Amino acid sequence: MNHRPMELGRPASGKRRLKDLLLQKDNRSCADCGAPDPKWASANIGVFICLKCCGVHRSLGTHISKVLSVTLDEWSDDEIDAMIEVGGNSSANSIYEAFIPDGCSKPGPDAGHEERSKFIRSKYEAQEFLKPSLRINSGPSRKNSLQSTLQSSSFSRKIIDSFRSNSSQKTEGMVEFIGLLKVKVIRGTNLAIRDMMTSDPYVILTLGQQTLQTTIIKSNLNPVWNEELMLSVPQQFGALQLQVFDHDTFSADDIMGEAEVDLQPLITSAMAFGDAGMFGNMQIGKWLKSNDNALIDDSTVNIVDGKVKQEVSLKLQNVECGEIDLELEWMPLDQ
Repeated sequence: MNHRPMELGRPASGKRRLKDLLLQKDNRSCADCGAPDPKWASANIGVFICLKCCGVHRSLGTHISKVLSVTLDEWSDDEIDAMIEVGGNSSANSIYEAFIPDGCSKPGPDAGHEERSKFIRSKYEAQEFLKPSLRINSGPSRKNSLQSTLQSSSFSRKIIDSFRSNSSQKTEGMVEFIGLLKVKVIRGTNLAIRDMMTSDPYVILTLGQQTLQTTIIKSNLNPVWNEELMLSVPQQFGALQLQVFDHDTFSADDIMGEAEVDLQPLITSAMAFGDAGMFGNMQIGKWLKSNDNALIDDSTVNIVDGKVKQEVSLKLQNVECGEIDLELEWMPLDQ
């Protein structure tokens, strides 16, 4: 075997950085079956895997999983940077295995090919266990199928952006973040009809450059989501934009109303009090109903069990009817 001489005057090589990542505790076993000492990796997903799981990953196609040997293959700087940015198996599995349903379990190191293949395809190809905040956005102007999204690099980029925005880092490029906003989309009430007799509603939240979507609930004008979405809050934050759409299979999705949420009362109150865990349950702020906002009633900011929360009920705007109930929670970056 030919060995390349070490190039002088360069920082630690990419291979050395990759091996250092592999030596971290969470990366010493396969991300998919737990087998010890993995020597393969999916460069675009960001996980280290064993030889048996490697075979299944190769069968998925490189548009889903690009498999490389940690020791034998040549890696580009971008591929190594992406692996390091994800952080390895534990970080990746916190996304890809966030919601494994009852009755479904990970294969063990000695699992057969069929069991291993079924789990890996469910995890990465069908994305059945993916956290809700990363579900594919099929908004009004983009009707991408899951497969077409996977065939581009946008989904891998979205996953990597998720790790970056939810890490303890306070900067992303030139954007400085001051905290995280957890938005629980609770329910819709008396939503507008956009099909023959009903609608298939979903909610889109936008803050800065971030856009997240709830699941679609079929044929329901009073949907209950109880779905939590996480957003990074930039230093120069504006209002949280909320839109409700009716999902259509063969045409553009119809809008079912919109509203803005003023984040200033929540964030100002939370930052003024600092560590909410030091205080008992109490009201610390309020967003007042007015003709200039979509509030149904005044919305108070409260410390509840050491967390800063705000319940918000909104009357959807620019539509004949409909209300949305949310719960906001402020989360400091160091929490």
